[in-house]
Amino acid sequence: MTECDVIIAGGGAAGLMCAIEAGKRGRSVLVIEKGKAPAQKIRISGGGRCNFTNIYTTHANFISDNPHFHKSALKRYTPQDFIDLVEKHGIKYHEKTLGQLFCDESSNEIIQMLLQECDNVGVEIITDTTIRAIDKKEESFDVVLDSSIKSCRSLVIATGGPSIPKMGATGWGYDVARYFKLKVVDPVPALVPLTFGQDFIFDFRSLSGISVDVDVSCGKVKFREALLFTHRGLSGPAILQISSYWRSDMDIIINMAPGRDVFEDLKLKKQSAPKVEIQTALAEILPKRLASYLCEYSGVSGTLADLSHKKLQSLADVVNRWRIKPNGTEGFRTAEVTRGGVSTAELSSKTMECVKIPGLYFIGEVVDVTGHLGGYNFQWAWASGHAAGQFV
Repeated sequence: MTECDVIIAGGGAAGLMCAIEAGKRGRSVLVIEKGKAPAQKIRISGGGRCNFTNIYTTHANFISDNPHFHKSALKRYTPQDFIDLVEKHGIKYHEKTLGQLFCDESSNEIIQMLLQECDNVGVEIITDTTIRAIDKKEESFDVVLDSSIKSCRSLVIATGGPSIPKMGATGWGYDVARYFKLKVVDPVPALVPLTFGQDFIFDFRSLSGISVDVDVSCGKVKFREALLFTHRGLSGPAILQISSYWRSDMDIIINMAPGRDVFEDLKLKKQSAPKVEIQTALAEILPKRLASYLCEYSGVSGTLADLSHKKLQSLADVVNRWRIKPNGTEGFRTAEVTRGGVSTAELSSKTMECVKIPGLYFIGEVVDVTGHLGGYNFQWAWASGHAAGQFV
């Protein structure tokens, strides 16, 4: 049996950050990664350029059963703290829309930075290794691998959720929590495209590839970003964002001309060009294919002169307030993250340690804290990993 201070299950963003911080404190740290290489989700993130944080991060950019839990970790490790680390390693980056920061070159730069930091403090990383069992002793844990047993005083679960299973993602971290009789908030796909029933499937196929800036709302939550029609349903940043709040049987409301009163626009057009076809008039506001579809969907056709204000209003209502009910999502296969996870009621917000089981920690996506699209989930990984790293 090999002994060390800290074993971290999972060599992703949160796990590596925790390892670095624990190593800085002189802890002997072993990271166990079941994949062939660490940080594979970092590698594919941001189209291969890693949207590593968001400069506008606040606690309001996260979803959790406890909306206050993540405040502490996010306050103690900010986007600027991670930016400082990136700049220390000479990594060039740029800001895209809404405060999102990306590497100029490749996400591999972030991975190499983390691995270098681990190496600097003596962290050991083993890959292609599966944890077969965990045995809790009085003041330690025995971690059973294929051909050996490792013992540690602090065990950190940083294995993420089941989103993107092709990367090897599973719900193993939840199994560990349940084994120790901890509450798990039901995990569901988040930041995921929405699907629709047979009533819409052929319509959306005809619109596939069209992108339009929208306001999309679900309940009291609203996002203004791009929507993308696909042959399976709706995607794009606006839909991915709202998917984290959508629940079965809820409608979403889409405004495809935010900031414009389409009814007033059509009335003015009717006065200035009464012989113009309604599809042509609407195509001045929306992409042509989408304009034609919405006219057909609303049962409105003919020249503007032929259409009553009531008809124009009915079409404008669809454009400015299209109420539509998804029948599901594309699931974990394409979900960027998982909503739900190990209940925050089981953890200390300061240390990420289990209240009932000293020495056991959960960090990152495996916890019931889910960020918005745009670098927020990485910031939670860095912050939660940093928090645990100060105490393991």
